[in-house]
Amino acid sequence: MPVEAAPAPPAAALPAQRTAQGPVRRTAQPAVPAALPGAAPSASALARLAVPALPALLALALGLWGIRRGDSLWRDEAVTWQVGQRSVAEIWHMLGEVDVVHGLYYVLMHGVFEVFGAGPAVLRMPSVLAVALAAAATAAAGRRLAGPWAGLAAGLVLALIPNMQHHAQEGRAYALVTAGVAVATQLLVGASSGARRGWPRWAAYAAVMLTSALLNWFSLFVLPAHAVTVLVARRRGARPLVAPWSVAAAVVVAGALPLIQASRAQAGQVSWIKPVAVSTLLGIAVLVLVALVCARVPYPGRGRAAMSPASVGLPLLVVPQCGLLLASVVVEPLYLDRYVLYTNIGFALLLGVGVAAAVQALPVRTWVLLAGVTALGFVALLPVETGLRKPTSRADDVLRAAHRVAASARSGDGVLFVPAARRDTALVTPSAFTGLDDLALTRDPVSSGTIKGVEGSPEHIRAAMLAEHRIVVVTDTRRAAPPAPAREAEKLRVLARHFQLTERTDSVGRRVEVYEKVR
Repeated sequence: MPVEAAPAPPAAALPAQRTAQGPVRRTAQPAVPAALPGAAPSASALARLAVPALPALLALALGLWGIRRGDSLWRDEAVTWQVGQRSVAEIWHMLGEVDVVHGLYYVLMHGVFEVFGAGPAVLRMPSVLAVALAAAATAAAGRRLAGPWAGLAAGLVLALIPNMQHHAQEGRAYALVTAGVAVATQLLVGASSGARRGWPRWAAYAAVMLTSALLNWFSLFVLPAHAVTVLVARRRGARPLVAPWSVAAAVVVAGALPLIQASRAQAGQVSWIKPVAVSTLLGIAVLVLVALVCARVPYPGRGRAAMSPASVGLPLLVVPQCGLLLASVVVEPLYLDRYVLYTNIGFALLLGVGVAAAVQALPVRTWVLLAGVTALGFVALLPVETGLRKPTSRADDVLRAAHRVAASARSGDGVLFVPAARRDTALVTPSAFTGLDDLALTRDPVSSGTIKGVEGSPEHIRAAMLAEHRIVVVTDTRRAAPPAPAREAEKLRVLARHFQLTERTDSVGRRVEVYEKVR
């Protein structure tokens, strides 16, 4: 009876053998493990899931912590609040006059309010979920680039960055843009690391990037950053990436062009932005310096793949910052850190490599040490984190000002907003203004397709004020320096000449004053 030969062991288990022709080569193994080191085969799927899931859970917990911010609402969120509650037709009408750059976000928030109702937590929940998604996508990209520990650390770093926590609790689109950039970056990295490179991946990349651009077209600065990444990958042998990425990028730019053209007619909306401060430039320089140091840190499989944390993270951190700074110098001041919030992804990818290398170098279980470092980072940032969740962390508080009006006003009083944009106090909380006469308003915001409504001429405002005995004024604690627009100047002139201040209350950037007519 013949004896069957025993099955050959897997190539990885064969010892290296020297023959006359030289050593026998083992079967090549992946440079980057798919699961956390030390995980049992049966637990590998769970370990792979843990890399994006743990940062997402941390980001979600931090976003939900104090999400109501003491029931406060600041001026930018007040715009989202009141515009999101208009009908789609009314939003469309408004976009022809103002804020077309945020049109998609307003329509999205309209849908959220229709389903869940309006409230501070509902207003901010999309941003909370977006930052959680960004942390997960960053971790997934980091895992493909430098291994599971680097990916896990990168996701945790992104979740802990104070600027990310700030915008996780903002009822604006910047966190959603960051999530889109993180997902697009993860798709790009996956295309170069052995994952499927077919048209569905590039279609998804184009769709995500176009959506991000329609939420805020400054996210298009990501495309030149990704172009640098793709060109570096080409030099390392990944030539098939160039053509499909170029087609996808062209689709994104073509899709965003109508929005860019429409927003040019509303460029006056950003005229208030100041030139870049030296402190801002120093802050950017420090981040880039830290990233450059981390880019030199070794990691498993370094130099073998077409993309690396440096080739992905450095362009994503530097190129959009430089692009917006250059536009601020050549065109007009445009730089605000929230416009390039997504550059934190590049910083997190590189810092994640540095953190992972540090915790792996010490003679302690890596997961224990990484958990300790995360906890230490949380505790170190605790004063900043608690401050972000207070009403005083924003420029002003619309809701508190409305409460002060309700406490000070009497039925039949007139009310003025200086400047007119402070009418958001009444638009967000109309019940606090019941029985008050808006002296300057001639057309309400909805019918006029504006955010703050249309006010009458200085003469109209003067006549309406002189007909009142008592006027409540909602303004800023710091009024704009003169010269003021004619309408605003007339309001202040009539108050100074014909009325006497009898009450003043300041509350988080807003001031409520009561004036009575001098007899």
